[in-house]
Amino acid sequence: MMVQNLQNYIGTRMALRRQKLLQAASCLVCLVVAQRSSFGLAGTEFSGGRLTGPILDSLEIGSLLFVLAMILTFVRPRIAAALVIIASLLCLPLYLFLTAPGVSRRILGGEYSVPLQANFAWGRSAIAGVLTIAVAIYIFIWNLRTVER
Repeated sequence: MMVQNLQNYIGTRMALRRQKLLQAASCLVCLVVAQRSSFGLAGTEFSGGRLTGPILDSLEIGSLLFVLAMILTFVRPRIAAALVIIASLLCLPLYLFLTAPGVSRRILGGEYSVPLQANFAWGRSAIAGVLTIAVAIYIFIWNLRTVER
C-alpha cells in the first residue's frame, strides 16, 4: 500500500512537471512568434503611427509578459496563467490588424498613407500569432485546475 501511494505521488509530480514544461514551451513559442511578427515593423512608419504605434508597443509589452510568465510558470503557475492571458490580449491587436486590415481600418478610422489592398491578408506570422495565442490560452486554462496551488 505504501509503495503504491509513493508511485502515485511520483506519477502525479511527473505529470505536473510535464504540464509546467508544456506551459513554459507555449510561452516561448508565443514570444518567438511575437518577435518575428514585429521584426520588420520596428523603426518604420508603422511604429510611429498614431494608431499603429501603440499596437506595436502593446506587442512588445506582451512579449515581456510572456518572458515573465515563462519564468513564473515553475514558481507561481496561477500568476503565470494570468500573465499569459494579459500578454495574449496585448499581442492580439497586431495580429488582427495584420490579418484583417480592412476591418481594422473601418473600426479604428484614421488616415493611412498606404492604400488598402484587401480586406483580409493571410500572412503567415499573423495567423501563426493568433494560433499560438489560442493554444497557449487553452493550455494554461486546461492546466489551471490541475497545477499545485
